[in-house]
Amino acid sequence: MNSDMNAEKVRHPVLWTTLFTILSLLWIYPIVLVLINSFKNKTYIASNPFSWPSGKEFAGWSNFTTGVSRTNFFASFGWTVVITVGSVALILLCTSMAAWWIVRVNDWVAKTLYTLFLFNMIVPFQMVMYTLSGLADDLGLNTPWGLWIVYLGFGAGLAVFIFTGAVKGIPRDLEESAMIDGASVPRIFFQIIVPLLRPTIVSVGILETMWIWNDYLLPYLSLDTNRFMTISIAVQYLKGGYGSVDMGAMMACLVLAILPIVIFYLFCQKYIVKGVLAGAVKG
Repeated sequence: MNSDMNAEKVRHPVLWTTLFTILSLLWIYPIVLVLINSFKNKTYIASNPFSWPSGKEFAGWSNFTTGVSRTNFFASFGWTVVITVGSVALILLCTSMAAWWIVRVNDWVAKTLYTLFLFNMIVPFQMVMYTLSGLADDLGLNTPWGLWIVYLGFGAGLAVFIFTGAVKGIPRDLEESAMIDGASVPRIFFQIIVPLLRPTIVSVGILETMWIWNDYLLPYLSLDTNRFMTISIAVQYLKGGYGSVDMGAMMACLVLAILPIVIFYLFCQKYIVKGVLAGAVKG
């Protein structure tokens, strides 16, 4: 009987590993399909999208040069970097301080504010997108740096939720000892709290970066697209008249758009689980 139980324990990990391997391949397959079609002539993409590019189907790098020139890709790439880096930095700074204040004060005001942050995670963007677009225009937030504030409002809910759990795991004695030694509140936060929150800061930064980099709807509704475009918006301009689309150039631009964030995620993925677990130790 013991041998049967041991055999069952051995089989289960293999079964789950096989299952999740298959699921991961299913998730990766669309990305591989985009990569393959980015090297095809546009006339063959619709008729035979699953074939390997060879012979007359192979377009080389022409799709990439066409896509870059028609979308002004590098300018859009630069604005996307500005929006992503600025928004993530503002979110990390403001939400980590807010979470620390909520946990340490813990009165009815702090609890109410925390509830509002959680409510922010529930409200769908579609409910406020039209009023938000008008408000961004009225307040002059239709610029890349104005969009930092807009993203702060939408990204604060998840960030405060994760940071709050992480702060609850930090002993209050460290702050009290520093205060007795004469440390100011900003010094306590930046020299004691921030280093202890580093895994959580990295994980929240990764999650927010992936969201903002790939976002299309919020920049499209808020930005002045006559002056500023993100990569997601620029790709849409490959559409021609009567709904025609240069699929080869679009596939090439999609590859260029997802490549930086995929590389970023592969280098930083190990911090996500560590940071989320650090925020889930204490509720």
